Amino acid sequence: MSETKLVSSEISCQGCANAIKKAVGKLPGVASVEVDVPTQTVTVKHDTASAPKSVVAGAMEKAGFPVNQ
Repeated sequence: MSETKLVSSEISCQGCANAIKKAVGKLPGVASVEVDVPTQTVTVKHDTASAPKSVVAGAMEKAGFPVNQ
């Protein structure tokens, strides 16, 4: 398992966190999703073969939370 941290300036509330957890958590290979609203950081534990960082970021963006570069 790898751990990836992503930041999105669109994360502003617990509702945002729940939407991200739902969108990213359903990806195959994702073991856990933690969202820290105050720091706007998402920590994902995942299998990089099944769910590479680009796929995780894509799921966040599709849910309305673009990842800061």
